[in-house]
Amino acid sequence: MAKGVAGRIEAPVLDKLKVVLRTRDQVKLSTNERRVNVAGGYATRGPVAGKGLRVGDVFTTGATLSECAEFPRKAGTDEVHALTLCRTV
Repeated sequence: MAKGVAGRIEAPVLDKLKVVLRTRDQVKLSTNERRVNVAGGYATRGPVAGKGLRVGDVFTTGATLSECAEFPRKAGTDEVHALTLCRTV
């Protein structure tokens, strides 16, 4: 998905986010349980500069996107934006 979006906006794809903790499936978890489930689950691969766009498949509570945005900010990114293709209601 990220490659498709990057192609449309003429931006490079940089795989700077890495998973460092296995998490369980979040389908049946509450909002708070989702936040706890993904806490500390991601890190960056080296320094990150400029602006970043995190592309995801589904936005439910925002727990995963929030956690994923935290580390690039700590690694030096000026701005972190998010784009998801689906939202649960």
